[in-house]
Amino acid sequence: MAIRIDEGPLTDRAVNGPALYYTTAVPEGAPVAGLGLLHGYADHGARYHHVIGALAEMGIAVVALDMRGHGRAAGRRGYCERFSEYMDDVAELPALLHRVAKDAPHFLFGHSFGGLVAAQAQLQPNKHPWKGLVLSAPFVRLAMAVPKVKLWAGELASKLYPTLGLPSGLHGADLTHDAERARGYDDDPLVFPKATARWFTEAKRAQDHLFAHASKIELPLYMAFGEADRVASFEGGRELFQKVGSKDKTFVPYPGLFHEILNEPSWKEIAEGMAKFVIDHAKK
Repeated sequence: MAIRIDEGPLTDRAVNGPALYYTTAVPEGAPVAGLGLLHGYADHGARYHHVIGALAEMGIAVVALDMRGHGRAAGRRGYCERFSEYMDDVAELPALLHRVAKDAPHFLFGHSFGGLVAAQAQLQPNKHPWKGLVLSAPFVRLAMAVPKVKLWAGELASKLYPTLGLPSGLHGADLTHDAERARGYDDDPLVFPKATARWFTEAKRAQDHLFAHASKIELPLYMAFGEADRVASFEGGRELFQKVGSKDKTFVPYPGLFHEILNEPSWKEIAEGMAKFVIDHAKK
């Protein structure tokens, strides 16, 4: 199936905020569904060109959005005053999806930090009527426990110096077994190496809020997770999955895989599993 890929800045926003950036992949024929894609922290949508292209070949129109402070979007790198600002970014997706998917049902996909944002979006009073939610290694807990003294220091820095950036310590080899994609991550000028103090504390609050209210999420859910994830907690993801109120939910573990399962050598098989969930539910 032929596809069309387009990208550009989103400056005329429906909700006030910095200019965002988006990449779209559209099937030649009528799409069976539209999928909004949210990237991970310090990441951006262009790193998933291979994924959105493959999904479009399967009949799914995709819009990958660079959220504020990431990729080609405007805003201070990796910074937010409040986590709710990302809800304003998600609110731009329905109109973008309507452009490429018309009246086909809409699904929301989030990887890592984007998974936390996507899940939080389902707890908003004015949430979009998504047909389903797809999460890849959602960042709902850190893989490594953080000492209490570091959490305390982070809270203090968030109040006194919220833009302070501390090295994330992430390298491509921690994210994927694919050596070429790992080098691509390390060499990508749009990938930044630090996490700001305010973002960290706001993400922690968002995680706690999500666990406290997970039972309110009732739409169909597909969650995939690498069991060897060094960034997001596999056990935390499974715990969230169990707490979610959805009756229609699927959890797919991938033994041995790292954090970026869609950048692993077996990514296409994983993407096909996600696409099957979307297509099957689009027909319901």
